[in-house]
Amino acid sequence: MRAIWKGSIGFGLVNIPVKLFSAVQNSNLDFDMLDEKDHSKIKFQRINESTDKEVPYDRIVKGYLLNDNYVILDDHDFEDASPEKTKMIELENFVDISEINPIYYETSYYAQPESQGKKAYALLLKALIKSKKAGVARFVLRSTENLCVIHPLNEVVVVTKIRFAEEIRSDEEVETPSLDKISKKELEVGMALIDQYTSAFDIKEFHDEYSKELLRIIKAKSKGKRATVKKLKPREELSDDLYGQLMKSLAGRKKGP
Repeated sequence: MRAIWKGSIGFGLVNIPVKLFSAVQNSNLDFDMLDEKDHSKIKFQRINESTDKEVPYDRIVKGYLLNDNYVILDDHDFEDASPEKTKMIELENFVDISEINPIYYETSYYAQPESQGKKAYALLLKALIKSKKAGVARFVLRSTENLCVIHPLNEVVVVTKIRFAEEIRSDEEVETPSLDKISKKELEVGMALIDQYTSAFDIKEFHDEYSKELLRIIKAKSKGKRATVKKLKPREELSDDLYGQLMKSLAGRKKGP
């Protein structure tokens, strides 16, 4: 793996030099855009919308629209916005990770210690495991300040980016039904259904079935064949009898393994 960031985790007065490696990868299949005529790849050009001419990459700048006018920023402006945080993941406090709603999670990175920071890394890792806490910190990646949580996974320190509060949209405009419409008996059966489906979480039980099926179709087409497609199971029409649907669901689950 190639490191995407080098710096230190600041744990009080202790600095732990680390490298960050991407901990996730996309399971989607990678497709190229092609010309149907000869299957040549499609190239995308950077076009000036006023002149319709292509703009060389070295002439492209970043601008922020403010009061109908663009303010142009350069690399120094981004560096000046966070001059002391570019190489430090500064732990600010520790929390129970269960207090962080999943809506805030973004992506994760494995932290690997440099040779001179292995003992301090081991201390932080062991303390996180024993305390069952996660550290909240900030760091700069690609000129952007990020909020993150630092937590253990399989005896590895993981840095998981999370969103700032202002990045979560308000739910005030989302229309939802009143909870008072649910009767006591409907709630009881709903709770029983949840209990029937409850099990320990094991991520290995869940797979990207769509990409797997699509790859099977691709391999069949490469051999001039057409893959057998699974038939969709018909679903019953929606009914207003919520209690009846819950009872049938509960009974159907009991018949399963």
